[in-house]
Amino acid sequence: MQAMILEAPGQPLRLAEVARPRPGSDQLLLEVRACGVCRTDLHVLDGDLRQARLPLVLGHEIVGLVVAKGSAVQRFALGQRVGVPWLGRTCGHCRHCAGGAENLCDAAEFTGYTLDGGYAEFALADQAYCFALPESYSDVEAAPLLCAGLIGYRSLVAAGNASRLGIYGFGAAAHIIAQVARWQGREIFAFTKPGDIDGQNFARQLGASWAGGADEAPPGEMDAAIIFAPVGELVPQALRHTAKGGSVVCAGIHMSDIPAFPYAILWGERCVRSIANLTRRDGEEFFAVAPRAGVRCEVESFPLRSANEALQRLREGRIRGAAVLVPEPSAPQKL
Repeated sequence: MQAMILEAPGQPLRLAEVARPRPGSDQLLLEVRACGVCRTDLHVLDGDLRQARLPLVLGHEIVGLVVAKGSAVQRFALGQRVGVPWLGRTCGHCRHCAGGAENLCDAAEFTGYTLDGGYAEFALADQAYCFALPESYSDVEAAPLLCAGLIGYRSLVAAGNASRLGIYGFGAAAHIIAQVARWQGREIFAFTKPGDIDGQNFARQLGASWAGGADEAPPGEMDAAIIFAPVGELVPQALRHTAKGGSVVCAGIHMSDIPAFPYAILWGERCVRSIANLTRRDGEEFFAVAPRAGVRCEVESFPLRSANEALQRLREGRIRGAAVLVPEPSAPQKL
């Protein structure tokens, strides 16, 4: 099978012919139909995270068809479409897993990071950590839901019942979660890179009542803010515009250093918290909500062999919505 291989941090992925994997007893072998391109893939590629196993197949927003399964697999049938998220496996018995916080498991394995992912024609996945996907989404539309949607949803829940919600960084996750937040009746203030007029217009099209640069002040206090951009200096900026008792939620797996800031902007029982990974319960809840909320993903697709191009365009902020790889040599197209 063909796969895009990461051999060393900072190097472009290499298209290679590798052996098709065989499923273990609890595993599914999936024919990959689509795999989203996530900012976390950039962090793995750049070596921002603890070093992943190498060589490695990136990709943790996988939509695939079950083409083979292990002897103990009972959840899914051959030919069924399933989704594979970032969380690939947990120990199931540590205090975090036992307490309902499997996302914090110290022995967790992650798709496209410690486990090979979906930048390939075929991929393996543990049956217990896969999701059945709503039929209303095509393969490429469903792929971004598996991380941008799931992590965004967990971040939205962490923001509490905030009626005025700020969103910093209007990329794949933000464009999905803004739709859920509007369906819930929240008011959205969207922050983009300064001068990103197209991004601000995109946010307004998705229901933001105000959109501007991250260096600007919103028209009123926010009850909470979610920071999707991996930029630490946005934390004090968001705090300055967050009402007493509000939360600033840092949604990324990696962020640049947060600069020192005066205690006065944290005082008033404001809270800064991070989001780490996801739980399977998050997925069950989100995949029930997304169709009801009318969530639609704006997607730009790329052939598998163009993964480096897709990653570079994501790095440069030149993707509107989400980027998705498909394992056939088709030209990029707007969907």
